[in-house]
Amino acid sequence: MLKNWIFGADQRDVHACRELLKERRAALAALQQPIKEAKLPVIVLVEGWGAAGKGSIIQSLIRELDPRFFKVRSVGMPTGEERRWPFLKRHFETIPEEGKILFLDSGWMDETVRERLRRDLSDQEYARRLESIRVFERQLAAGGYLLVKIFLHISQDTQSKRLEKLLEDKDTAWRVGENDRRQNKNYDTSLEAMDEYLTATDFPFAPWKVIDGTDAVRSQLAAADWLYDQITAALKARPHVEQPPRAWPLEPIPLLGAVKLDKTMDEEDYRKALKRCRKKLAKLHNELYRKQVPVVIAYEGWDAAGKGGNIKRLASALDPRGCEVLPIASPTPDELHRQYLWRFWTRLPKTGHIAIFDRSWYGRVMVERLEGFCTEDDWKRAYDEINEFERELTDAGMVVLKFWVHIDKDVQLERFQDRENTPEKRWKITDEDWRNREKWDAYEGAIDEMLQKTNTRNAPWIILESVDKRYARIKAMETVIHALEEAL
Repeated sequence: MLKNWIFGADQRDVHACRELLKERRAALAALQQPIKEAKLPVIVLVEGWGAAGKGSIIQSLIRELDPRFFKVRSVGMPTGEERRWPFLKRHFETIPEEGKILFLDSGWMDETVRERLRRDLSDQEYARRLESIRVFERQLAAGGYLLVKIFLHISQDTQSKRLEKLLEDKDTAWRVGENDRRQNKNYDTSLEAMDEYLTATDFPFAPWKVIDGTDAVRSQLAAADWLYDQITAALKARPHVEQPPRAWPLEPIPLLGAVKLDKTMDEEDYRKALKRCRKKLAKLHNELYRKQVPVVIAYEGWDAAGKGGNIKRLASALDPRGCEVLPIASPTPDELHRQYLWRFWTRLPKTGHIAIFDRSWYGRVMVERLEGFCTEDDWKRAYDEINEFERELTDAGMVVLKFWVHIDKDVQLERFQDRENTPEKRWKITDEDWRNREKWDAYEGAIDEMLQKTNTRNAPWIILESVDKRYARIKAMETVIHALEEAL
């Protein structure tokens, strides 16, 4: 995309461009209300060479916009703290809500190309990074986001002159970093790396627009034209996103109807096992923290199956300073107006810590599917998106375990009636629980499909037979112990 580029091809009159730019800025400002009404979230990613004018482009684009409905973020290299998370986390965290625009001065491209040029990424790691970026951009586009990607291109000579000019003034010299100097000194190598990245991440749903940054006014007009065209097209029809075929490393798992629920444990054996497991888990948690291994444990299950008690016993064995239980309810307005995985990316544990999710991202293919809170395309696509999400976690070194707490319909009825008849338990039973029970068969079919399509080798499902809650609690703790021992 950058090789054989001809600089100075745009010969439009500069004065005429200034007038057109004013008109285009006004037109962009007029699009803000339609963007809000259409609930269109927009990410404008401005990348390019050091001193190519990224900041000036963003300043030009936002000049007439209402500042209540956009944000500008300058993205540098990740801090030491940010490196403790999966690569995508800090980028996922900042995505805008519906109806708003986020302008990014550099982003995941700059970070990736820099690390590639410094040889911090092997060929295999670089290929994996590109796959993460494809997943990220595709999931956003499939979720209704518009990604407008701009790359500002300048020649080696132009960059050299601009860097020298910045260095001459003490008030602008700080803007010239070591990476800018390295780029200019090794221009051809940097050009090849940037061209490789742009080619690998130029998607039909999120194409790159390379703009000649030699002349400020012409480049600003080209950027404004591109942004305007992309937004108006998206307001008519969101970009079409093809879901690529996936062959996930799935493990066999029984259908719920075939699971025997006759597993039991007497009180004495339970007490002994509980004491043993707590002692072992406490020791492993210390080692986990020392070796900086993060852990994610997701709990799903039938209403009244015993999730809360199971989580309570597991968490009681862990250091509360390094363990958090996260109850997941219906999404808040802030969460509802963003891509559905956003609220889980923002809750991930850092290295050495454990996050236990009481309900999880699997709501997309269960309650959201069956209650009509998302479209059929949304939940069908979600199996792959969830597998991709979990692969991002495990590739970053996280241990991921998923428990389905299982009972049969008769046991659920007994527990519902017990809750209604016991004053101190009555708060646990709601009308919604009874409504969900009426859809037991539909839920069971959805759960079976979920288990079959997301039981990957790297993030397995474990069915906890919970007719006897004691048995289920010990099985969960022993499963976690085994997984941590393997990881450590």
